[in-house]
Amino acid sequence: MSDAAAASGHHSNDEEVTPGYVAPAKKTVEEIAELDKDDEALVKYKQALLGDAVGKTGAPLKVTVLKMTFVSEGRDPIELDLTGDVSKLKDTSVVIKEGCEYQLKFTFQIEGEIVSGLRFQQNISRKGIPASKLNLMLGSFGPRDEPHEFITPTDEAPKGALARGKYHAKCKFIDDDKTIHLAWEWTFKIQSDW
Repeated sequence: MSDAAAASGHHSNDEEVTPGYVAPAKKTVEEIAELDKDDEALVKYKQALLGDAVGKTGAPLKVTVLKMTFVSEGRDPIELDLTGDVSKLKDTSVVIKEGCEYQLKFTFQIEGEIVSGLRFQQNISRKGIPASKLNLMLGSFGPRDEPHEFITPTDEAPKGALARGKYHAKCKFIDDDKTIHLAWEWTFKIQSDW
Protein backbone atom coordinates (compact mmCIF):
# COMPACT_ATOMS: atom_id res chain seq x y z
CA MET A 1 0.00 0.00 0.00
CA SER A 2 1.44 3.34 -0.89
CA ASP A 3 1.72 6.17 1.60
CA ALA A 4 -0.26 8.34 -0.80
CA ALA A 5 -3.15 5.87 -0.74
CA ALA A 6 -3.12 5.82 3.04
CA ALA A 7 -2.97 9.60 3.28
CA SER A 8 -5.91 9.96 0.92
CA GLY A 9 -8.14 7.75 3.07
CA HIS A 10 -7.98 4.80 0.69
CA HIS A 11 -10.66 2.24 1.37
CA SER A 12 -9.80 -1.43 1.66
CA ASN A 13 -12.09 -4.40 1.10
CA ASP A 14 -9.87 -7.13 2.49
CA GLU A 15 -9.85 -6.10 6.15
CA GLU A 16 -10.44 -8.48 9.02
CA VAL A 17 -13.52 -7.88 11.08
CA THR A 18 -13.79 -8.70 14.76
CA PRO A 19 -16.26 -11.62 15.02
CA GLY A 20 -19.65 -10.49 16.35
CA TYR A 21 -18.79 -6.79 16.06
CA VAL A 22 -21.35 -4.60 14.32
CA ALA A 23 -20.33 -1.04 13.55
CA PRO A 24 -22.65 1.60 15.06
CA ALA A 25 -24.71 3.92 12.87
CA LYS A 26 -22.70 6.98 11.91
CA LYS A 27 -23.63 10.11 13.87
CA THR A 28 -22.02 13.52 14.17
CA VAL A 29 -20.84 14.91 17.50
CA GLU A 30 -23.79 17.34 17.49
CA GLU A 31 -26.30 14.52 16.89
CA ILE A 32 -24.88 12.56 19.81
CA ALA A 33 -24.95 15.63 22.06
CA GLU A 34 -28.65 16.19 21.25
CA LEU A 35 -29.70 12.62 22.10
CA ASP A 36 -31.19 11.89 25.54
CA LYS A 37 -30.92 15.48 26.82
CA ASP A 38 -33.30 14.64 29.69
CA ASP A 39 -30.98 11.94 31.12
CA GLU A 40 -28.60 13.85 33.41
CA ALA A 41 -26.19 10.94 33.90
CA LEU A 42 -25.94 10.34 30.15
CA VAL A 43 -25.41 14.05 29.50
CA LYS A 44 -22.51 14.07 32.01
CA TYR A 45 -21.05 10.94 30.45
CA LYS A 46 -21.20 12.43 26.95
CA GLN A 47 -19.63 15.65 28.23
CA ALA A 48 -16.76 13.63 29.73
CA LEU A 49 -16.37 11.64 26.50
CA LEU A 50 -16.71 14.48 24.02
CA GLY A 51 -15.31 17.32 26.14
CA ASP A 52 -15.42 20.61 24.30
CA ALA A 53 -15.76 18.94 20.88
CA VAL A 54 -19.41 19.96 20.61
CA GLY A 55 -19.61 23.10 18.52
CA LYS A 56 -16.05 22.70 17.20
CA THR A 57 -16.93 20.09 14.63
CA GLY A 58 -18.12 20.41 11.09
CA ALA A 59 -14.70 19.68 9.68
CA PRO A 60 -14.21 16.26 8.12
CA LEU A 61 -12.84 13.44 10.23
CA LYS A 62 -9.06 13.49 10.43
CA VAL A 63 -7.00 10.89 12.28
CA THR A 64 -3.31 11.75 12.63
CA VAL A 65 -1.17 8.97 14.08
CA LEU A 66 1.72 10.78 15.77
CA LYS A 67 3.92 7.99 17.07
CA MET A 68 4.27 4.36 18.06
CA THR A 69 6.35 3.67 21.17
CA PHE A 70 7.88 0.29 22.03
CA VAL A 71 7.85 0.00 25.83
CA SER A 72 9.77 -2.72 27.69
CA GLU A 73 11.14 -2.88 31.21
CA GLY A 74 14.91 -2.66 31.36
CA ARG A 75 15.39 -0.15 28.55
CA ASP A 76 14.32 3.32 27.47
CA PRO A 77 11.17 3.48 25.31
CA ILE A 78 11.77 3.40 21.54
CA GLU A 79 9.66 5.96 19.66
CA LEU A 80 8.85 5.73 15.98
CA ASP A 81 7.74 9.12 14.62
CA LEU A 82 4.79 8.52 12.30
CA THR A 83 4.27 12.14 11.23
CA GLY A 84 7.05 12.41 8.65
CA ASP A 85 8.28 10.18 5.86
CA VAL A 86 7.20 6.77 7.19
CA SER A 87 8.90 4.99 4.27
CA LYS A 88 12.25 5.52 6.06
CA LEU A 89 11.14 3.46 9.09
CA LYS A 90 11.87 0.17 7.34
CA ASP A 91 15.48 1.21 6.65
CA THR A 92 16.60 1.08 10.31
CA SER A 93 15.82 -1.92 12.48
CA VAL A 94 14.72 -1.62 16.10
CA VAL A 95 16.59 -4.08 18.33
CA ILE A 96 14.35 -6.18 20.59
CA LYS A 97 15.69 -8.57 23.22
CA GLU A 98 14.41 -12.11 22.75
CA GLY A 99 11.76 -13.18 25.26
CA CYS A 100 11.24 -9.67 26.66
CA GLU A 101 7.77 -8.54 27.65
CA TYR A 102 6.67 -5.39 25.86
CA GLN A 103 3.77 -3.14 25.00
CA LEU A 104 3.12 -0.78 22.11
CA LYS A 105 1.79 2.69 22.87
CA PHE A 106 0.08 4.66 20.13
CA THR A 107 -0.36 8.43 20.27
CA PHE A 108 -2.88 9.89 17.82
CA GLN A 109 -4.97 13.01 17.26
CA ILE A 110 -8.65 13.01 16.25
CA GLU A 111 -10.15 16.08 14.59
CA GLY A 112 -13.55 16.96 13.15
CA GLU A 113 -15.80 14.02 14.02
CA ILE A 114 -15.81 10.80 16.03
CA VAL A 115 -13.79 7.93 14.60
CA SER A 116 -15.67 4.69 15.11
CA GLY A 117 -13.95 1.33 15.54
CA LEU A 118 -10.35 2.43 15.11
CA ARG A 119 -8.12 -0.65 14.74
CA PHE A 120 -4.42 -1.36 14.51
CA GLN A 121 -3.46 -4.13 12.12
CA GLN A 122 0.02 -5.59 11.81
CA ASN A 123 1.35 -8.41 9.65
CA ILE A 124 4.85 -9.61 10.54
CA SER A 125 7.01 -11.72 8.27
CA ARG A 126 10.52 -13.12 8.40
CA LYS A 127 12.40 -13.82 5.18
CA GLY A 128 9.11 -13.35 3.31
CA ILE A 129 7.27 -15.99 5.35
CA PRO A 130 4.31 -14.84 7.50
CA ALA A 131 5.23 -15.04 11.20
CA SER A 132 2.30 -13.39 12.99
CA LYS A 133 -0.77 -11.27 12.51
CA LEU A 134 -2.47 -8.78 14.84
CA ASN A 135 -5.87 -7.11 14.49
CA LEU A 136 -6.40 -5.00 17.62
CA MET A 137 -9.53 -2.93 18.26
CA LEU A 138 -8.54 0.36 19.89
CA GLY A 139 -12.09 1.73 20.12
CA SER A 140 -14.03 4.83 19.14
CA PHE A 141 -12.62 8.27 19.88
CA GLY A 142 -13.96 11.80 19.78
CA PRO A 143 -12.14 14.91 18.64
CA ARG A 144 -10.21 16.88 21.26
CA ASP A 145 -7.30 19.25 21.55
CA GLU A 146 -4.91 16.85 23.28
CA PRO A 147 -3.78 13.57 21.66
CA HIS A 148 -5.28 10.21 22.59
CA GLU A 149 -3.05 7.36 23.79
CA PHE A 150 -3.67 3.64 23.62
CA ILE A 151 -1.44 0.98 25.18
CA THR A 152 -1.66 -2.60 23.93
CA PRO A 153 -1.83 -5.60 26.24
CA THR A 154 1.56 -7.00 27.27
CA ASP A 155 3.09 -9.37 24.75
CA GLU A 156 6.30 -11.42 24.67
CA ALA A 157 8.95 -11.27 21.96
CA PRO A 158 9.92 -14.59 20.37
CA LYS A 159 12.88 -16.36 21.95
CA GLY A 160 15.41 -19.02 21.07
CA ALA A 161 18.09 -19.37 18.42
CA LEU A 162 15.56 -19.94 15.64
CA ALA A 163 13.60 -16.79 16.55
CA ARG A 164 16.62 -14.49 16.34
CA GLY A 165 16.90 -12.41 13.21
CA LYS A 166 15.30 -9.62 11.22
CA TYR A 167 11.52 -9.22 10.91
CA HIS A 168 9.42 -7.00 8.65
CA ALA A 169 6.12 -5.51 9.87
CA LYS A 170 3.37 -3.98 7.73
CA CYS A 171 1.02 -1.87 9.84
CA LYS A 172 -2.08 0.25 9.39
CA PHE A 173 -4.72 2.17 11.27
CA ILE A 174 -8.18 1.52 9.86
CA ASP A 175 -11.71 2.31 11.05
CA ASP A 176 -15.23 0.85 10.74
CA ASP A 177 -15.70 2.64 7.42
CA LYS A 178 -12.64 0.76 6.09
CA THR A 179 -10.77 4.06 5.78
CA ILE A 180 -7.03 3.56 6.15
CA HIS A 181 -5.72 6.53 8.12
CA LEU A 182 -2.08 5.49 8.00
CA ALA A 183 -0.10 2.58 6.57
CA TRP A 184 3.59 2.05 7.24
CA GLU A 185 6.28 -0.59 7.43
CA TRP A 186 9.07 -1.04 9.95
CA THR A 187 11.71 -3.64 10.73
CA PHE A 188 13.06 -5.08 13.94
CA LYS A 189 15.75 -7.54 14.96
CA ILE A 190 15.31 -10.14 17.70
CA GLN A 191 18.67 -10.50 19.47
CA SER A 192 19.93 -12.20 22.60
CA ASP A 193 20.44 -8.80 24.27
CA TRP A 194 19.55 -5.12 23.81
